[in-house]
Amino acid sequence: MNYAAEYQQKKISAAQAADMIHSGDWVDYGWATGTPYAIDKALAVRAEELTDVKLRGGILVRPLEVFKGEDPGRHFTWHSFHSSGIERKYVSQGFGYYVPLRYSEVPRMYRENVAPADLAILVTGPMDEFGYFSFGLNCSHLAAICERAKKIIIEVNENMPRSLGGFENTVHISQIDYVVEGENEPIPEMAGAPAGEVDQKVAELIVPEIPDGACLQLGIGGMPNAVGAMIAASDLKDLGIHTEMYVDAFVDMSLAGRITGTRKNFDQGRQTFAFAAGTKKMYDFIHNNPEIMAAPVNYVNDVRNISRLDNFISINNAVDIDLFGQINAESAGTKHISGAGGQLDFVMGAYLSKGGKSFICCSSTFKNKDGQLKSRIRPTLTEGSIVTDTRANTHWVVTEYGKVNLKGLATWQRAEALISVAHPDFRDELIREAEKIGIWRKSNRK
Repeated sequence: MNYAAEYQQKKISAAQAADMIHSGDWVDYGWATGTPYAIDKALAVRAEELTDVKLRGGILVRPLEVFKGEDPGRHFTWHSFHSSGIERKYVSQGFGYYVPLRYSEVPRMYRENVAPADLAILVTGPMDEFGYFSFGLNCSHLAAICERAKKIIIEVNENMPRSLGGFENTVHISQIDYVVEGENEPIPEMAGAPAGEVDQKVAELIVPEIPDGACLQLGIGGMPNAVGAMIAASDLKDLGIHTEMYVDAFVDMSLAGRITGTRKNFDQGRQTFAFAAGTKKMYDFIHNNPEIMAAPVNYVNDVRNISRLDNFISINNAVDIDLFGQINAESAGTKHISGAGGQLDFVMGAYLSKGGKSFICCSSTFKNKDGQLKSRIRPTLTEGSIVTDTRANTHWVVTEYGKVNLKGLATWQRAEALISVAHPDFRDELIREAEKIGIWRKSNRK
């Protein structure tokens, strides 16, 4: 088979690809750093001709061109499986919506539940000599998209790193309908927030809980960055990686010699991930690296797989926590912030792991828009807030004031434990509220 000839036969321009989209269509727009660029720009030119085009994707790392015109919601609607700050704005502006789910479910949802895409537009690296295009940083659920989409267009970006498998990390020229050679723009970078003083204090509490040979999952943000930097500077050894999102902290740990993966119960010696977003340093590290294993999210985030990895350590963030141990990582009341992602999967999987621990981390306080200091540990979650992890699933909670293990604790014990890691200025108020709702014993604080 002459794959190069087939490639040439299927090659079209970005404008020709955009012309295939019609009013009312469902269009899959890839994922994170794999969101189309050239075709998005071409589609924006056609905006006035279209209505009710429904786009799907998630974790946007740059604003979409189609939403930069006047009254964009009349032409396009964004449907997100997990939200970045960009998507949060789309939701607040009325043309973006979140699809509630556990991220691990997305491949099955494509195969069984969601409307098949009229057109799937996916960014990949260049075709190899065997006719395969690598999904690069975004294995995630793209193979499932391809299984059901009515038409598939590949937008090639030569800067997309080639991630090795794994499985379901490529698509073959024979499976696709058209190829667009993109503009080869740099892959967007998503630098995590720098670690602050609170992040450092939280990291200092978590790192001693990590044994040699542990397998790690980190979220994104200052706290995971602080944990990663501290691990890189530690004498921990033979750590493994099995993570939904690959972040820069793993590169730092790898280059410091902390990661070998030799003690993983499966995928030994491989750093397994579903998608990646970070800096160019990380993208260069991933490219053609046999140590890195790109796999679909229903494999990576499967609670059963996570639980098979001994000493699994899961580290994630929260917006706020109530005295019952309910974790909200998605909203401020009814105001949308993010999504469930894989947090619950990793919280449950880590606890089921032999020697595993799940850590939910947050600063003890935040300042509201009026500059008032508020506690992240609350008597009950704000009305309308989303419960990401139920009280039955919460394991460790960590703030800059300490760490507490909630497993096995009665409601009054949980309240006492959580108040002990709240900011001191709010503890008496929390005690009064705990008394009102019947979860404070008179014997507490004796």
